[in-house]
Amino acid sequence: MYPEEMVKPMRAELSEAGFKELYTATDVKNEIQKEGTTLVVVNSVCGCAARNARPGAKMSLDGAKKPSNLITVFAGVDKEAVDAAREEMFPFPPSSPSMALFKNGELVHMLERHHIEGRPAELIAENLKDAYNEYC
Repeated sequence: MYPEEMVKPMRAELSEAGFKELYTATDVKNEIQKEGTTLVVVNSVCGCAARNARPGAKMSLDGAKKPSNLITVFAGVDKEAVDAAREEMFPFPPSSPSMALFKNGELVHMLERHHIEGRPAELIAENLKDAYNEYC
């Protein structure tokens, strides 16, 4: 587990963009089951999260369509919440960072770490915007 003072600025990058931080399994399950679309970002301390994932997630929100709900959990810190999010992302294996779009509780789009790592934030944002245009 990472110390909170280390992850605080990484959390803030998403929460200041409108993402709700979740810490419990119950909160994760309740948010994902909400009507509409929910983007879940599994945040992490790895370099690709800072360089690509978090900026890509934020950039994806500047389009005409966007998810109704924005939530985030932090891998290596919020174990209960991360485990619950990953359970909802089945059959995809756990990876962080990762992003999942749910519509009315059903997983409809997934970006695993290998879709994020080494790709520019703009490409990640475009991938998400395409999903928003289809499902939001």
